[in-house]
Amino acid sequence: MRLLVVEDETLLAEQIREHLVQQQFSVDVAHDGADGWFKLSEYPYDLAIIDIGLPKMDGLSLIRKARQNDIKTPVIVLTARGSWQEKVEGLDAGADDYLTKPFHTEELLARINALIRRAAGQPDPMLHSGPVKLNSRTQQVWLGEDEVSLTAYEYKVLEYFMHNPNKVISKTELTEHIYDQDFDLDSNVIEVFVLRLRKKLDPDGELKPIETLRGRGYRFTMVVS
Repeated sequence: MRLLVVEDETLLAEQIREHLVQQQFSVDVAHDGADGWFKLSEYPYDLAIIDIGLPKMDGLSLIRKARQNDIKTPVIVLTARGSWQEKVEGLDAGADDYLTKPFHTEELLARINALIRRAAGQPDPMLHSGPVKLNSRTQQVWLGEDEVSLTAYEYKVLEYFMHNPNKVISKTELTEHIYDQDFDLDSNVIEVFVLRLRKKLDPDGELKPIETLRGRGYRFTMVVS
């Protein structure tokens, strides 16, 4: 999952970024509203964390502009302690949730995961697809009763597939969602991740969970519940 953090406090922004990267998210950072708008309008983020008190364009204006331009990226707005007006204004502007400063990164992570699941129509952290189970909270994957060992990027690809079952997903879309903005994008690496996932999730070649659509990308064909 690829996230955007728009926060003008450099230290706080870096703390958030580091914590989320440790949790296997790809994270881009903007330190003002203008740069935040550029990134939000140019890249397909799974979620944005936006502070209200931003220079160049405040957080509320940024959120309103995103919604007016039909950008549906889920948004968590960061507000000042005890400012109920900011919470109300943030939600009215189009934010999906809010968090009051100062906050624990564990609470931020819980809200991020819950909002991503809700946006995907899957409120339960445990995703089931035939014999494959994925826990987005603990980032564990099982095939039947056996836990499957995945690399960080293999997990990211599988999680994105399972959050988007039966959707045709291009290599470009996968690349944009699992890598940071400044990563040297190489779609050939995606082929390697998909090949490894097929071997690990379907060692006998019976399930065929990932379909290749020539010239279009991939489709996760198993029903997810």
